[in-house]
Amino acid sequence: MDIEPFLGHTAETRLTHEVPMQEVIKHKFPTQVKPSRAATSTKTVFGDLSTLVALKSVNDFLADKSYMEGFVASQADVAIFDAIPSPPPLTLCHLLRWYNHIKSFHKERADLPVVKKQFVLPDTPPTSSNSDEDVDLFGSDDEADSAEAARIKEQRLAEYAAKKSKKPAVIAKSSILLDVKPWDDQTDMAKMEECVRGVSMDGLLWGQSKLVPVGYGIKKLQIGCVVEDEKVGTDVLEEAITAFEEYVQSVDVAAFTKI
Repeated sequence: MDIEPFLGHTAETRLTHEVPMQEVIKHKFPTQVKPSRAATSTKTVFGDLSTLVALKSVNDFLADKSYMEGFVASQADVAIFDAIPSPPPLTLCHLLRWYNHIKSFHKERADLPVVKKQFVLPDTPPTSSNSDEDVDLFGSDDEADSAEAARIKEQRLAEYAAKKSKKPAVIAKSSILLDVKPWDDQTDMAKMEECVRGVSMDGLLWGQSKLVPVGYGIKKLQIGCVVEDEKVGTDVLEEAITAFEEYVQSVDVAAFTKI
């Protein structure tokens, strides 16, 4: 059945625009901005990381931590890593563990998140003649002061030497107890003691004496003396006493004590 007479000319009318089969909507998503290394602080509170003191501070800081901040590596770790000139020694075990771990991030370091805290590194000190390395803590500030200090030192040494030379030297002395034995019980003990005390030498001073029974009515003379060691020796003293052979049979040293 032909329906064109019923539609009239409308069947020939064409659409003036085309309807797309699918509408395409473009969404603009914000692109992820990689952290800029320029925004990362290159400062740390640990000080000059080229010194052992600063490295020990970092080692203590990392004793119970895996990273400089938080639970993941960040640009703070990169900043500290770059500030350390060489691998730390084995004695700094915590720092060495962290150092090797951060070193493994060499490909991903640019993608690590930015720091949240301020790590302050001291600026490189300017080279100056007044640095601590050039300061002599035990000397003077200039050559004039050094010369004056040397002069004062020489003067004090001279005064000490002069004072020491005037001080009387200590004389070493000894206390000696002698046993002087007679020939028999017929020996005149009073005369024998007189002979013994008659021995006179420079540095010899006789002390107390007594008669001590030996046996069979024989007594020996026990006499003490003080001698200067450099002037009087026991052998010289014994030789001088035994010279009185009419009364003295022998001389023994019963006691010898340094004074």
